[in-house]
Amino acid sequence: MRGYVDCHCHISAGDFDKDIEEVVEASRQAGLLALLAVAEHAEEFDKIIALSRRFPGFVFPCLGVHPVQEISRGQHRSAAVQDLHAALPLIEKYRDQLVAIGEVGLDFTPRYVSSEADKESQRQVLIRQSQVAKELDLPLNVHSRSAGRPTIHLLKEQGVEKVLLHAFDGKPSVAMEGVKAGYLFSIPPSVIRSEQQKLVKQLPLESICLETDSPALGPEKQVRNEPRNIGISAEYISRVKGVSLETVMEVTTQNALRLFPKLASAIRR
Repeated sequence: MRGYVDCHCHISAGDFDKDIEEVVEASRQAGLLALLAVAEHAEEFDKIIALSRRFPGFVFPCLGVHPVQEISRGQHRSAAVQDLHAALPLIEKYRDQLVAIGEVGLDFTPRYVSSEADKESQRQVLIRQSQVAKELDLPLNVHSRSAGRPTIHLLKEQGVEKVLLHAFDGKPSVAMEGVKAGYLFSIPPSVIRSEQQKLVKQLPLESICLETDSPALGPEKQVRNEPRNIGISAEYISRVKGVSLETVMEVTTQNALRLFPKLASAIRR
């Protein structure tokens, strides 16, 4: 199957409200087969489901609670178990339409975490969502900023087997622990300007997927990223691995379809 899969993007972000049709069309023209639309909080779940219905067989929903929650513009806090009260009933409601639980994880960036209690709060939220993913037999779409090792260790402790670690910023040696557990890692276009270059060199291609994290993590800072930029990730991986762009497309797409089997059946219709 020829084409790319964007395994992690925020297509429900307000940045895309005015030109969503054009953004989706441009991504199709760029060779995308599917976009996995991830959530950060329960308030955007219905919007993501609506987008998946507006663009059936192309936009696929992932619902979950992000480890960092926005209180007001520019102000954030660690996720708490209470944040799941609104989220879990909606995940149950839409369970048959979901391709993954996400965006979930841990974020121990100092500006978001001021105490051990904050970290423990995030852990409890991730543990509960890991349980839900196992109950629904869905993979996890995972955020792990400044928390690579704790995230991988917690997921392994919880017996989670189906995991995508997006934009992983931990050491390559830590990532290899994830590889041994069978976890996959998605690479955004920002790789051309980031520390993730070391990661790409060490990861086997069989453990790599593609993402854009749109509207963030684009090739240029402070410029809205779009799913159509997925090829920038693929081209970089192709150069580093010394394989053809076609090979990167084929292997990363097969990796994505293996991790997200619901996606495979929908695309192949």
